Amino acid sequence: MSVLGKPTRAEIQNPATRYGKAKASTRHFITQRITGAINIVFSIFIIWFVVSLASRAPAEMIELARNPFVAIGLALLVVNVSIHMRNGMRDTIEDYFDKGEHGWAMLANNLFVGCFFVVALGAIAKLVFWG
Repeated sequence: MSVLGKPTRAEIQNPATRYGKAKASTRHFITQRITGAINIVFSIFIIWFVVSLASRAPAEMIELARNPFVAIGLALLVVNVSIHMRNGMRDTIEDYFDKGEHGWAMLANNLFVGCFFVVALGAIAKLVFWG
């Protein structure tokens, strides 16, 4: 290691040097690509949903959101977006933060995504079960 804790050119070029687990990196790469592709499909769903809400009364909007197929679609969208968002921000954090700041940034990322996940699913559950 160099003085600043960053790897030297020789360490990077050495294939025996390990920067984390190879299987975890491959899983992360594949997950990011799959969730991105699924988000494209969900974008068609969300466009349909927003267009369907146009010029409806608030009671009709709630009834549309209470439809089991729509509610399940929205819940799956929240799950997929949460996974994709966490992985994408993880890539950014790994690129731009040093090791000392890395842990705190990852914690903040996980907390933000967790809060988004809970609040979004809670809002969908409130619409479905309590109108």
